[in-house]
Amino acid sequence: MDAFIEKIAQINGAVNNVVWGVPALVLLIGTGLLMTIITKFYQFRRFGYMWKETIGSLFRKKHILKNEDRNSISQFQALCTALSATIGTGNIAGVAYAITMGGPGAVFWMWIAAIVGMMTNYSENVLGIYFRRHNEKGEWSGGAMYYLRDGVGRMKYGKHVGKILAVLFSIFAILASFGIGNMGQVVSISESVVTVIPADAKIVALVTGIVIMIAAALVIIGGLKRIAEVNEKLVPFMALFYIIGSIIIIIMNITKIGPAFASIFRGAFNFSAAAGGVGGAIIAQAMQWGFKRGVFSNEAGLGSSVMVHSASNVKEPVEQGLWGIFEVFADTMIVCTCTALVILTSGVVDLDTGASISGVTKLGLATEAFKNSFGTFGGIFIAVAVTLFAFTTVLGWSYYGTKSWEYLFGTKSTIGYKIFFVLLIVAGSTLDASLAIDLSDTFNGLMSIPNLIGVICLSGLVLRITKNYTARKITKKRPDLEPMYSALPEIQLEQENRTDI
Repeated sequence: MDAFIEKIAQINGAVNNVVWGVPALVLLIGTGLLMTIITKFYQFRRFGYMWKETIGSLFRKKHILKNEDRNSISQFQALCTALSATIGTGNIAGVAYAITMGGPGAVFWMWIAAIVGMMTNYSENVLGIYFRRHNEKGEWSGGAMYYLRDGVGRMKYGKHVGKILAVLFSIFAILASFGIGNMGQVVSISESVVTVIPADAKIVALVTGIVIMIAAALVIIGGLKRIAEVNEKLVPFMALFYIIGSIIIIIMNITKIGPAFASIFRGAFNFSAAAGGVGGAIIAQAMQWGFKRGVFSNEAGLGSSVMVHSASNVKEPVEQGLWGIFEVFADTMIVCTCTALVILTSGVVDLDTGASISGVTKLGLATEAFKNSFGTFGGIFIAVAVTLFAFTTVLGWSYYGTKSWEYLFGTKSTIGYKIFFVLLIVAGSTLDASLAIDLSDTFNGLMSIPNLIGVICLSGLVLRITKNYTARKITKKRPDLEPMYSALPEIQLEQENRTDI
């Protein structure tokens, strides 16, 4: 068995080096830069408007929080479910991994990935709403597979290319749901539980997997409505719980905040290293790990969260796009930064290289950082945070996998996928954490490629939809302009006749 796992690791390593090589990173960051430039830095220009129309609208507009339609979810539920999938172990173990592998400078490149990723996620959500449709049950179905097939597919010479890319995306998304959305999360839960329960590690991991499997099954089998209802209660609580705990530690180590930020910028641009090839290699390493872990965390560019955003009760594609900007900001700029500062101010790593002083890495390093300030309670704190983060990620990704399966095999067959997904949880609890995370990296990279090709091909459409909305709703220079709600005439008419929002 060990030889088999080692062989898988070797094959995955070879594929991963290609998937996350320079061309892939250029495609990933380049797409975000492209959307940032052609929209004239929309995430900066409309940052205030974004806050007003997302979090600021929660208590001004009833439909943001509540939704009576059984075939869709509210915009807040869509955000919480998307965040449930993005705020996961990548925000804790992933950040620690980035620092130890790429140095403190990797944190800076995580920020850059997030800044440009805001517009990638915005574009994905705009396209997701614009190309969504109803499935056999009357529920909304949207995602990269639909704008690849129906968007890219309508372009000159794009008919067959769009269909092929849609199928590839769906296959990769299903595989990613088993990696980043299942095994990669569950193994982190079992690891964190093992650190606080003094018993046989294998038995604790197995029991943990069984408990998670039962809890997840009760929610997942109930479909999106139940997933959204659970996440809208858990996600705000778990995010605040973790952020407050992190801020307390950062304040306790306030004198080390300056050196921590200095190490981030020094590592990002290699100010302290000798010029030449060595310095360039160090910067490249920081960039690679910062970008990889940034995408693992916020998922901008993967095309994953589009699927749940497309189930929102929203009419305007741009309004759901604004929630996408907030999603990336909250995930990386807030939660990941909290983890990074806790690690860099707690004295558990070398601020020049990011190397762990005690030798522990990944989740163990994050746990050590919290224990340095909170003592034994720090281990319990991380165990609770990881369990909440990872469990909600499992719920969110189960939906992504379900919608991808639905695209390939039809709505009625999705129960088979859900059962297999739930059973896989137990296997995930006993896996090696490194292999689970590495497999997740590979699947992430694979599903991002067709999605990003679609976003680039349809960038002009995103710009037109954005300009249409801006002229009607923000500047109000053209309030009489015909709205661009959907690419499908029947959905366009349906949205025009809505009176609930």
